[in-house]
Amino acid sequence: MEVTSISVDEGLVYLDRFDENTTAWSFTDYEVDRLLGDIFMDDTDFNFSKVFGVWKWSVSNISCETAKNNTAYACISDHSECVPVTQSNVYFGYRCKCSLGYEGNPYTRPGCTDIDECSRPNFCKGKCQNTEGNYSCIGCPYGTYFDPVETKCIPTKPHERRHNIVIGVVIGLVVGTGVLALSLVLTILLRRWKRGIQKKIRRAYFRKNKGLILEQLISSDESVAHSTKIFSLEELERATDHFNSTRILGRGGHGTVYKGILSDQRVVAIKRSKIVEQGEIDQFVNEVAILSQIIHRNVVKLFGCCLESEVPLLVYEFISNGTLYDILHGDMSTECSLKWDDRVRISLETASALAYLHCAASIPIFHRDVKSANILLNDNFTTKVSDFGASRSISIDETHVVTIVQGTFGYLDPEYYHTGQLTAKSDVYSFGVILVELLTRKKPIFLNCSGEKQNLCHYFLQSLRDKTTTDMLDSQVVEEGNLGEIDEFVSLAEACLRLRGEDRPTMKEVESRLQLLRANITKKIQDESQKNVEAMQLFPSVYDSTSFTQNVDIGMDADSLTQLASTCHTMEQELVSLTR
Repeated sequence: MEVTSISVDEGLVYLDRFDENTTAWSFTDYEVDRLLGDIFMDDTDFNFSKVFGVWKWSVSNISCETAKNNTAYACISDHSECVPVTQSNVYFGYRCKCSLGYEGNPYTRPGCTDIDECSRPNFCKGKCQNTEGNYSCIGCPYGTYFDPVETKCIPTKPHERRHNIVIGVVIGLVVGTGVLALSLVLTILLRRWKRGIQKKIRRAYFRKNKGLILEQLISSDESVAHSTKIFSLEELERATDHFNSTRILGRGGHGTVYKGILSDQRVVAIKRSKIVEQGEIDQFVNEVAILSQIIHRNVVKLFGCCLESEVPLLVYEFISNGTLYDILHGDMSTECSLKWDDRVRISLETASALAYLHCAASIPIFHRDVKSANILLNDNFTTKVSDFGASRSISIDETHVVTIVQGTFGYLDPEYYHTGQLTAKSDVYSFGVILVELLTRKKPIFLNCSGEKQNLCHYFLQSLRDKTTTDMLDSQVVEEGNLGEIDEFVSLAEACLRLRGEDRPTMKEVESRLQLLRANITKKIQDESQKNVEAMQLFPSVYDSTSFTQNVDIGMDADSLTQLASTCHTMEQELVSLTR
């Protein structure tokens, strides 16, 4: 048997003659016998097409861990390592090999030496630098390029350098344009996908919020179709800067109100329902249905609504001066901006709107939440009744409807609270509370001198019985109104606050009494103005005619006119005494 080759790295022995009956061979050579030991046959490595065999060999039939602790450990070269020899998961022993990046004989010292990878074919396409057990590759220096034929960096020719720069710029532009175009296409597709999802969601909300019913309601009534519009959510988001908190005007009993500017530059108020329950949605649709049928100068005007969001939205005219509640109960340390005449006028306009709802509308409507916070005032302090979310409409032949009690504490009709029967007189009672607020500038539930909460209506009615009403009146009312006017106003408030609904006047009767009171106040002002004009004609030198005429034209307040009339009366007495 002749050994043709021994691979130290691979642990193989090659033989040129082969005997199939032999399973193991032993070779003697002065170092080979000591280093190789027993040779084990590997049947799977035989090449039967040729007349030679391949054998695996091991140094010793012990493990690497055991061998390392043995003085006869064969892997004595630096940068060598122990390798287990196995066959079909059977462990035969160990052999040695040089570590990665080294070559040579691991069984001698120094047997494993560093491999110079840079002198051999490698994957470096730049400047190769050999290191101990490895190598590094850096790019070619500026002005050179890698020549694959010579396998090194060579200087770049000037025309080639310009050509490379041009190619680089072109490639950069093409890649950049491609990335930009791809990003743009992906962005457009993503936006379209999101819009498609949003449209589906908004359409689902539209159906959930009774949008189809409202569309039928609007289309069936031509007058409503011209005045009421169904807005898209996108348009209202633009109008309110995506419902920014800085746009909030107030929070009502049924939602939050935002200030918005539509695309046609109309300033509007947008009410957003705050509770996402079916009952609230029904109330919202109810408010739209009611407001769309109401045409009255003292009822807030509905522009339209939006049903594409989770919470429905109402769009109505913007009222600049806020609520009557805020004006009456804002800064109590200063004089109220509402004069006595303004308070009577606001009462009359509110009564007119409620009387219209009860009697003159196509179907009777009970507001059910009449309070000063739902009475808005525009630039001219003209009254606008708002917030019809709790309102109920009834048939013409009905006088009441049984409902779940709803309203605001302090304004709630006691009879409605105990029976659950909503009638027109329930709104009358709530209106009576507003009259007392105008008289006293006190809140429906206020703190008395002892710091205890007290009901304004009870306090007012008790003062009537004790004949101490004057003590609770607002000082501004006492100064500006005469006794007869104030008594009539107090009497009307008392009538509206009667415990039994049948004893209260109707809103039409309340409106008539306020019209008469307002007419008397207006006549008094006109008479005083006429006296001033006559005095000016009798004594032209006493008055600056230009400024006086301007005062008459623009309208003087009751105090100024009274003082001026008193001055004229004194002058008339002096004239009579002179002619005697």
